[in-house]
Amino acid sequence: LQAIMVQKQQVEIELTEVEKSLAELDKTADTVNIYKSVGSLLVKTNRKDMLKELNERRELGNTRVTVLAKQENRVRDSLKEIQTKIEEASSGKAQSQNN
Repeated sequence: LQAIMVQKQQVEIELTEVEKSLAELDKTADTVNIYKSVGSLLVKTNRKDMLKELNERRELGNTRVTVLAKQENRVRDSLKEIQTKIEEASSGKAQSQNN
């Protein structure tokens, strides 16, 4: 559960960065030079391609957040079910020991 939550948080942070980048690109003209980071390099790209790439990353990120949220809910439900079974089993043992 914790691993899913950490992964979801990382994807949400990445989405925030993508949103900030898109907001900055919206402020720029088509003629402005745009560079993107590729490893340790900065590579010149055009605004249209960068917008396309960022929108694709945003879409993928949103999908990943949705999937991780569903996984998180399934794991939580499973843990609740297991906890209930354990409580029922331990209360059954306590009752049989009292008799």
